[in-house]
Amino acid sequence: MKQFSELLRNRRSSRKFTSEELNQEEVVVLLKAALMSPTSKRSNSWQFIVVDDKETLAKLSHCKEQSSSFIADAALAIVVTADPFASDVWIEDSSIASILIQLQAEDLGLGSCWVQIRERQTASEISSDEFIHGVLDIPLQLQVLSVIAIGHKKMEQKPFNEDHLLWEKIHINKYGGK
Repeated sequence: MKQFSELLRNRRSSRKFTSEELNQEEVVVLLKAALMSPTSKRSNSWQFIVVDDKETLAKLSHCKEQSSSFIADAALAIVVTADPFASDVWIEDSSIASILIQLQAEDLGLGSCWVQIRERQTASEISSDEFIHGVLDIPLQLQVLSVIAIGHKKMEQKPFNEDHLLWEKIHINKYGGK
């Protein structure tokens, strides 16, 4: 395991993947990270749909008007869903799970990219959530927050440059800090 600060610097969104498949151990480690993610009042309102079928990945790559075509080239996609009736903070809980999956992918040396689904639409103006429900036969009560595309990185990206940190966004004791 890398140092956490190194993991944060190195985790960059990857949208280009090799054709290499993930092995079963990598998939299990990713899913364990998802299932260990914290939830409010331990509601565990999230559920995860793991997609490795190339035809289904190709269909999912049309889930948004823009910025989702790379899903077709991923080895795996984890669709993060949740039941809003199980928790009023299902969005937050699912967001935490989504980023933990991405951090775990980076720790395994894999690339990943978050595809925002909630409040987005396809090119034919169908809601992205509705589109994915149809592709994956998801029960109506579950809402789709994101799709995390995962695969072996086709290229390495430079780590985050800490010179670009927006320190002016930090406020001490009160807004403006004075």
